[in-house]
Amino acid sequence: MSNKSTGAFFGGLLIGSAIGTVAGILVAPRSGRETRQILKKSADALPELAEDLSATIQLQADRLSESAVQNWEETLVRLKDAIAAGMEASQLKAEELAQPRNVTVESSSPDSDNHL
Repeated sequence: MSNKSTGAFFGGLLIGSAIGTVAGILVAPRSGRETRQILKKSADALPELAEDLSATIQLQADRLSESAVQNWEETLVRLKDAIAAGMEASQLKAEELAQPRNVTVESSSPDSDNHL
């Protein structure tokens, strides 16, 4: 699982747990007073649940940020290497083109076998 999907999974798990708890309490065969007490306890636990969710999301965001920075740095290194290789190849080609070529031109004489 990637960091992003792990954070989404835990977030969904926490929210689903809270919704399931409330739904279970409302459907349970208890008196109104007992149900209200349970709901109050659950409501009191919500800030802690929200804090846990917030901490989980922050942790996942930090991991994702670190991963993005590391990927960016690796990309920059590869880009610098590619630019250096391109410059080196360009210099070699420029030197190759700057060297004089030894081209001999054969002159055609009337004695040669150039018949049309």
